Amino acid sequence: MTMPIIIGIWVIIAGLVVFFYVKFGRTKIVNASKEANKIIDEAKKEAENYRKSAEISAKEEWYQEKLKFEKETQVKRKDIERSEKRIMEKEMGLVRRENLIADREKDTLTKDHNIQNRERIIQAKSDRLDQLIKEETEALQKIANLSKEEAKHALLKNLEDEARHEAASFLSKIKEEAKVKAEETAREIILQAIQRTATAHTAETTISVVTIPTEEMKGRIIGREGRNIRSFENLTGVEVIIDDTPESVSLSSFDPIRREIARISMAKLVSDGRIHPARIEEVVQSAQKEIEGIIKNTGEEVTLELGIIGISPEIVRYMGRMRFRTSYGQNLLQHSKEVAYLSALLAQELGLDPVIARRAGLLHDIGKVAELNLEGSHAQIGAELATKYGENELTVNAIAAHHEETAPQSPYAFIVEIADSISGSRPGARRETIEAYIKRLKTLEEIAASFDGVERVFAIQAGREIRVMVEPDKIPDFAVDDLARNVARRIEKETQYPGQIKVTVIREKRAVEIAK
Repeated sequence: MTMPIIIGIWVIIAGLVVFFYVKFGRTKIVNASKEANKIIDEAKKEAENYRKSAEISAKEEWYQEKLKFEKETQVKRKDIERSEKRIMEKEMGLVRRENLIADREKDTLTKDHNIQNRERIIQAKSDRLDQLIKEETEALQKIANLSKEEAKHALLKNLEDEARHEAASFLSKIKEEAKVKAEETAREIILQAIQRTATAHTAETTISVVTIPTEEMKGRIIGREGRNIRSFENLTGVEVIIDDTPESVSLSSFDPIRREIARISMAKLVSDGRIHPARIEEVVQSAQKEIEGIIKNTGEEVTLELGIIGISPEIVRYMGRMRFRTSYGQNLLQHSKEVAYLSALLAQELGLDPVIARRAGLLHDIGKVAELNLEGSHAQIGAELATKYGENELTVNAIAAHHEETAPQSPYAFIVEIADSISGSRPGARRETIEAYIKRLKTLEEIAASFDGVERVFAIQAGREIRVMVEPDKIPDFAVDDLARNVARRIEKETQYPGQIKVTVIREKRAVEIAK
């Protein structure tokens, strides 16, 4: 092979090598460029995602801080409002004191002015008297030939008599002014005492307070569109008061048994956290059973404490109900136990059987806790119950005669009457107003319950509203309006009351079917 051919072959090989190198180099460059662009795009997307995530996180953190700030602001605002309220009350107190001081200063200035006027009048009279004394002395000396000393003595005696008369008149006037001022001060003291005790007494006898963990719980108690609170009030017959009082809910009812059932139910619902109509009904039924157990246990404890045996279980239950009742503001169970002890002591002093006296004294007021469908005074109702459940004639007569509605047939009747008077008349034992108030509410409930088809009746809002639950099978929808109207007319006819009474009739139809 010649040299030129060899050279040509090498040239061709070199050219091919150069060609392939250039071609594959460009391909790698293109691929590298694409890879770089891809990496850049991914980096941009990742950066954008990170930026969005950071913005979302920042917004969430800002929102949480905002909620925290609003909550703290709300708490501080409430604290400020309470502080402002206290300051305002203090300012009002200071204003009243300032007004009182101003009135007293005004009275003092008036009295000073009157005293100054009287002093000027007295001084003028004194000057006039001196002049008269001088003239009279000269006249007496001329007419009666009296010595100067004799005339002076006579004039001084006349002057003393006149001064005594004026002093007595002045003193009488001062006493009258002091008496008027004392009466005004006494009225102020009485009014202040009434204002200070009225709220506490009303709260003690008609309101129970349930503590809740947070303010959000109030919304759950109310429920959507108020269904939870309506269900609770309808089942318990107790008004639920939800106001600005922090972390507490008030339950208002004149009936202490209903109020205690409602208090136990509300405490359980708040503790459990599940609050809806079905759960409310379940908890209320459980609370009713619990109260029944407390009533039974209380009655048994009382009979054991007083050593009374052979008593009917129904009578024991009535005595347990006394724990939740009051008579003229006096706890009925404590009053009955007190009458029982006093009756036993009186019987011992008279040489009679203290066991019979103690038994009659304990049972003398069971008529006050009887069902609403019984008629007559509580003494008559108590005697009927005692007869029904096997009490002896001496006990029955003592119960019936302790208010002189029935003729006493034994010394035990007089003993129970005397013990009842002692227990009720001791200082601070009774308050008439609350008893009259409870009696009026019971009368309203009895009137509404007397209609056919009425299942339950509750007087709420201090007797301003009567809620009547009817049996849906007996009272159709079209008869609800007539029933409400008839109840209202009956209340207007048979009772006297200030203002208005709202009658609300509630009819609830439930359909229950069992799948087998």
